[in-house]
Amino acid sequence: MLITMLSFGILSTSCAQNQKAAPAAVQAAFKAKFPTVQKAKWDLEEEGEWEAEFKSGGKEMSANFKTDGTWMEMETKLEESNLPQAVKDAIAAQFAGYKAEEAALVETPAQPAAYEVELEKGDTTVEALFNADGTLLKQKTEKEDDDDGKGKGSDDKE
Repeated sequence: MLITMLSFGILSTSCAQNQKAAPAAVQAAFKAKFPTVQKAKWDLEEEGEWEAEFKSGGKEMSANFKTDGTWMEMETKLEESNLPQAVKDAIAAQFAGYKAEEAALVETPAQPAAYEVELEKGDTTVEALFNADGTLLKQKTEKEDDDDGKGKGSDDKE
């Protein structure tokens, strides 16, 4: 699972040009789940999956839906200081020397609350997913390739 939220002020022009209108079923499901949200930016995340980026209650959020309108996931951007203490402790113990770059509360139908944290140390980036008690649920490690600047990824734990 990748952190899919983009900084709203840094969306590129090419991203805006690739933006498409989500199907009516997706828009209706979004409106039902987030009735107070007036504006969302839609992207086709991958075939059959749409992502809306929006603000609600002053927080940056994203939500993913299948083309038929089935809700899949919601992410709410968090400051590292707002992570549960158990998650902070787990990061300190399991990822010593790494710096948290991004964090989000992730909610899915199967997992009502998990915390996704992007951690960096040198040319290595780890995306780690924790539950509220600090248990590491999943992690993905990418190491920047010196030749072309692109990362090579591996799923370490699922």
